[in-house]
Amino acid sequence: MRYAPFYGCMISLKYPQFEAAVRKTCPALGMELVDLEGFSCCPDPIYFKAGDKMIWLTLAARNLCIAEEAGLDIITMCSGCTATLSEAHHILEEDPGLRDEVNIRLKKVGKEYKGEISVRHIVTVLRDDVGLEKVAASVTRPLDDLVVAIHYGCHLLKPSKIMRVDDPNQPTILEDLTRLVGATPVVHSENLLCCGKACISDEMPAEMTRDILDGIAQVNADCMGLICPTCFDEFDLGQLRLSRRFHRKFNIPVVYYFQLLGLAQGLSPRDMGLHMHKIKVHPLLEKLGLPTA
Repeated sequence: MRYAPFYGCMISLKYPQFEAAVRKTCPALGMELVDLEGFSCCPDPIYFKAGDKMIWLTLAARNLCIAEEAGLDIITMCSGCTATLSEAHHILEEDPGLRDEVNIRLKKVGKEYKGEISVRHIVTVLRDDVGLEKVAASVTRPLDDLVVAIHYGCHLLKPSKIMRVDDPNQPTILEDLTRLVGATPVVHSENLLCCGKACISDEMPAEMTRDILDGIAQVNADCMGLICPTCFDEFDLGQLRLSRRFHRKFNIPVVYYFQLLGLAQGLSPRDMGLHMHKIKVHPLLEKLGLPTA
């Protein structure tokens, strides 16, 4: 199982611990990650696309071309990157005229989009290619008694016709994967709500993030489990901002799924970069009997 990993901007530059977690857990799953040179920003599926959709589409198509030239499907670790590359692939397949126009632009940099590869979020690869049994078999240290509040956010699931990840209204993929590492997933009241990152309003994002964290507090979870670095940014660093804004303490550890998988595979908290989080994960590690230093 060979794939071209697309880490995007935020993971590579701001949260390299997520990239490390993916790289260190995939070998036990039989996945080979083939790094390709030349990838750029996806680009951003909201602001960039709103500014100039044609440039957005051309840059996304250029990224797809790099994987096509290598003959490898792209797997993404960021929901926003998945949204951009999947939508660009969908648009170019549905509109031959637009694809011709994009290829005229790509020709200037020696590229041609042919539509020969697919784009998938890595969690769907675990489910559909690796298989749940093999993921479970990679676990050597189950995360028993750990309660994880699952948060899907918006880009991973919608629009469902393009993303093709799970039922957009009743998803189970992250719960299923979390059970495989021995933890207990719980659904909080706002598990499908946007984290608020893309909102233009100054007031709304903070209120949305607060509502989500309050929903997690109500289910008494040990941590929040997610798969999107943008959501992580809003919920990890964001809790410090919320504490100042609303004059109350927010202190819910936030963990990327592959960090949980790495712990369950026997890797150390430092291997998974958990020491780099703003909201300290010490209570979580103490419950698992793991070192907090």
